[in-house]
Amino acid sequence: MNPFLLLALTALGFVVLEMTATFLAARRWRNFGIVDVVWSFGFAPLVWLYLSLAAGRTYDAKLDAHPEWNWPAAMTLAGLVTAWSLRLGGHLFVRVKSHHPVEDVRYAKLRQEWGAQTDRKMFGFFLLQGALQVVLSLPWLLVILDPEPARQFTLNPLAWLGVGIWLAGWVGEAIADRQLATFRANPANQGQVCQLGLWNYSRHPNYFFEWLVWVGYAAFALSAPWGWLGLLAPALMWHFLVNVTGIPMTEELSVKSKGDAYRDYQRTTSAFVPWFKRVQPPLNSDKRR
Repeated sequence: MNPFLLLALTALGFVVLEMTATFLAARRWRNFGIVDVVWSFGFAPLVWLYLSLAAGRTYDAKLDAHPEWNWPAAMTLAGLVTAWSLRLGGHLFVRVKSHHPVEDVRYAKLRQEWGAQTDRKMFGFFLLQGALQVVLSLPWLLVILDPEPARQFTLNPLAWLGVGIWLAGWVGEAIADRQLATFRANPANQGQVCQLGLWNYSRHPNYFFEWLVWVGYAAFALSAPWGWLGLLAPALMWHFLVNVTGIPMTEELSVKSKGDAYRDYQRTTSAFVPWFKRVQPPLNSDKRR
């Protein structure tokens, strides 16, 4: 069987089991928000699954080596994915655990909208999340299956570019998450709009830097055969964050809970890419009155 197809089908089998188990646990605990935690943590075993299958396919016992495998790039990428997956998964685990048994408002809203069809539709949603894991992991497959042998532990310029972009995204997202957690931990800020640090320049800096991580993966894969296909991952991530489940749903809930304060924030602050404030009179200014 074609190695790419073999790894992709194996990954699909993995995510079906992963998300089925997650759904059963979430239904029992009545908290569908745990899918975010499992989705984030699930990328680490997925990349190591790819790595182990690729290593076994190319290993030459007589040479005690992998003569047709770019192992420095593959191992470096696996390390990046693991560090990102564990950080994000750990962050979301703390957040979900702190609210349990209260469900995340996004899933509570879906539960209310779907009514008696909640279990059936939510299971489909979980499986879709698993399928998205496989699609987003395309850049990793391209790197891990790169047949170009490596003579020493070195990376090409595109791989180094990917590492640099990934590092900027990983650090930026960690800072944004920390700043938001610090803001929310202060009782005096309840009901207020966070504009601390990076949140002063973007309404969703965590989403932007998350997207930048996927740009890094795609750049890393560009030197592999068909590497340009890896650009699908950041394109999809941008679409979901900006147009589907990220910004639209988050902002709808924020406007409901914070009212004009958040509308002012929307009018003055970039939605996604961090940028300088726009000068706009507040909605409740004397001029408006």
